[in-house]
Amino acid sequence: MIHQFIRDLFNIRKGEYQISLLMFSYIFIVIAVLLIIKPAVNALFLSELGPQQLPLAFLIVAGAALLVSRVYNRLLEIYSLKAIIKGSLVCSAVVLFLLSVLLLFGWLEGWMLYFFYTWVAIYAVLTASQFWILANLVYSIRDAKRLFGFIGSGGILGGIFGGYLASLLAPFLGNALVLGFAGLLLLGIFPILAAIWKLRVEGLGLYRKSKREPAVREQPWKLIRKSRHLTYMAAIVATSVLAAKLVDYQFSDFAARSFNDPDELTAFFGFWFSTFNLFSLAVQLFLTHRIVGIWGVGLSLLLLPLGILFGSIFFLIVPELSAIVMIKAMDGIMKQSVNKSAFEMLALPLSAELKKKTKAFIDVVIDSLATGVAGILLIFFIKGMDFKSLYVTWLILGVVGLWIFLIYKVRGAYYKVFRENLEAHTTGKQEQKPVRYSNESVLSGMRRVFAEGSESQILFMLSKLLEINDKRFTEDMYRLLEHPSVRVKTEALRNLYYLDHQSMAAGIPSLLAEKDESLNIAVMEYLLMHSGGAVDDIYSQYLDHEELSIRDAALFSLARESRENALLRNRFHLAGRIRDRIMNQSREPLSPTFIKTLGVSGMPEFYPEIKKVIASKEPAEVTAAIEASGLSMDERLLPGLLGLLPSKPYRKEVIAALLQYGPRLIPYLQNAVKKRSLPIETCRILPQVIKQFGDDLAVNSLLELFEDVDLSLRIEVVRALSELRRDVPGLNFQQSRIVAKIFGECQLYHRTMQAMQTQILIYYRNRKKSRAELKELERDARASLMDLLERRLDSGLERIFNLLGLRFPQQDMQIAYEGLMSDQQEARSNAIDFLDNLLTGNLRRKLLPIIEEAAQDWSPEEAVQRIKEQVISERECFRELLDLEDLKLRLAVLYLIEVSADPKYMELARPFLEDPDQKLRDFASRACQAMEAATPSG
Repeated sequence: MIHQFIRDLFNIRKGEYQISLLMFSYIFIVIAVLLIIKPAVNALFLSELGPQQLPLAFLIVAGAALLVSRVYNRLLEIYSLKAIIKGSLVCSAVVLFLLSVLLLFGWLEGWMLYFFYTWVAIYAVLTASQFWILANLVYSIRDAKRLFGFIGSGGILGGIFGGYLASLLAPFLGNALVLGFAGLLLLGIFPILAAIWKLRVEGLGLYRKSKREPAVREQPWKLIRKSRHLTYMAAIVATSVLAAKLVDYQFSDFAARSFNDPDELTAFFGFWFSTFNLFSLAVQLFLTHRIVGIWGVGLSLLLLPLGILFGSIFFLIVPELSAIVMIKAMDGIMKQSVNKSAFEMLALPLSAELKKKTKAFIDVVIDSLATGVAGILLIFFIKGMDFKSLYVTWLILGVVGLWIFLIYKVRGAYYKVFRENLEAHTTGKQEQKPVRYSNESVLSGMRRVFAEGSESQILFMLSKLLEINDKRFTEDMYRLLEHPSVRVKTEALRNLYYLDHQSMAAGIPSLLAEKDESLNIAVMEYLLMHSGGAVDDIYSQYLDHEELSIRDAALFSLARESRENALLRNRFHLAGRIRDRIMNQSREPLSPTFIKTLGVSGMPEFYPEIKKVIASKEPAEVTAAIEASGLSMDERLLPGLLGLLPSKPYRKEVIAALLQYGPRLIPYLQNAVKKRSLPIETCRILPQVIKQFGDDLAVNSLLELFEDVDLSLRIEVVRALSELRRDVPGLNFQQSRIVAKIFGECQLYHRTMQAMQTQILIYYRNRKKSRAELKELERDARASLMDLLERRLDSGLERIFNLLGLRFPQQDMQIAYEGLMSDQQEARSNAIDFLDNLLTGNLRRKLLPIIEEAAQDWSPEEAVQRIKEQVISERECFRELLDLEDLKLRLAVLYLIEVSADPKYMELARPFLEDPDQKLRDFASRACQAMEAATPSG
């Protein structure tokens, strides 16, 4: 009965209850232990050392958090996540038992209290972080959106349980036994972790693990510094944490004065911490959506600082413990409810990639630094200037004033980013009446788009709404189900999937009459969500529906939902249904939906059918098979996908499917290029594929591929790197390697320029020769070689400037390149002056001569006069060009040798008679035959 109630309340489906309960229990224990030990350790610290030592503790916590974060990231590169979690739990339990023993025998020294106080703060950050990393492995994105609410409630209930338990047990058992009990409770996570790992994590394949693991991003502070919106967000976090720490100091100081017994102080802290959690849960469940919905982001963010402001003024009038408890209550209750929801909405207009890179940095590192600043301020005012605790209130008032100012500023930046996003997605849609926005609430603005916007505007806003799952828009989604656009209906229904699972809208099944593949699948998802536990009835009704498209949509949903639910898969005989459908394809052709079912099912026995479809000629079926391969995330289907990459009609779909495999696909693609296990045409496209992953691993892989001998491939690599630098700020481009590659390109450019100068001089001298003296074929061959060399110089210069864009600001390099290529001499001169001031050292010495040469507009006579003293011989010119790993240049040189038929070039052509490339062998053979025929006999 209870199980069914929980399933219905939190929409937990069959086959998910066990893993969800395990995850719920895990976070419950983690937070319960925290709320048991935190009051005890705080009470011990305050009783033994006094509140005047809290500022120093804040500083130590900040430094320790930064240090642990750095060490922890290194350990993640060496050990598995499971080993690190187990090691962390063992260390935590040992620390708790040690603390219990020291306290029991009265051996606790003053410096030890600093250690244990710091450890509690680190435990709070580390264990919660490990849990959510594990949760991202266990759940897909779709399941996470549905189930994280239930799992997160385990943490809140754990906090309530742990706090009240500490307040009840401490006066009777003492802190020593309470801490020992917390250590035993923590050990209970080990069997839970083992069960979770066995149920879900061990079964994940290589690519699916990489798909679910959070990517590690570098240098997020640069992204924050470049964005005014992110800067304000970081500043708000800093000021809010600073104010909270100052309030915490006053709360601890007055509590320590009121309770001399450490056990009584523990009970006091435990009671109030749990009470704050309890009220926070009530506010979150019943008030948050109403407050944020009515007042908007700006005013909702103001509630917490205003509460602290008025509470602090009241405290100045009535400096009693009850007043400071009210201030602490405002912080403890509002911070995790209204303020948290409103602050999360600030990230709404940011791209998902930018949020991944910066938000964790803001939440953890900025928080730690602000804690350290609080410690410094308290040391200065309390210890240095001997201020009383009461006067800290004036500091709080000053910080809160700054906090309110930043909220005012971030509101303007928030709307600006939002408008820019909308404008970017409506460019070129002149036929639609534009929607104008003022500084109105986000709620009104989004609703106006849903009511009046174009299809593209509505779809964009629906994608944003999908990120926040705001139930205030439920009625808007119902109205959009009547929109004429099938795509809008589909996306609105997908939003309803997350927004409303309490009641089913009438008429949803009638949308199946549209016979649209995506809409059918969305309808099935919605019906399953609102089945009220009657999932079996839904599948029974639609898996055998008379309409084939509906049957296929139901089968696809079954395959996806049962991929990690063997019970559901076996109950409806998924494998048998798929097998029967394949056998009956002569009567009922395979639809795109069914083809995708083969991939999403995760059943390798059906993958040969996907390969068969990929080899077919029907575009719709091939496209579906490509998507099916991506949904499978199985490496056995990669060859078929990569084989379609050179085909332009399918390239976009193939790249999207490859991205499904996750970043661990990058080494596979890199090795395929290095070993030439794919055709060279495919290899030249792979840099654009690797670029799409948009992380440091992609950058490193592209830098490795830049060493390739194929010139066209290197061009694609440097273009991909340039686009990455432009589109994904904050990546590590390893500047020393970039500079080395610029030097290499300069050397290649110099060698090509030397060959070009030789050909210019010979071509100029040959102009006066008659047709009898110079064969027409030779004249044409030499002209073709010069044309090819000119193109190589142009592409070489482009590569050099693209590489410079990885070392210097891209916009500056783009402007310089355009100036250099301008028809106006003044623009070229300005470009050279600009680069002369920007470049330094070896870069300046090697690049400027090339740039100056490229910028000159010589007449033929001036060019000949300039180069005739430094030109190399044609023999040396041919040798240089044949040494370059450039197939087209080699063929052009061998053809020129053939038509010139000069025997002195025989030694240059002969080595290519044994070349692996058939074209080179053929050209070399014809050149040698021509020279042999021209050699005088005898």
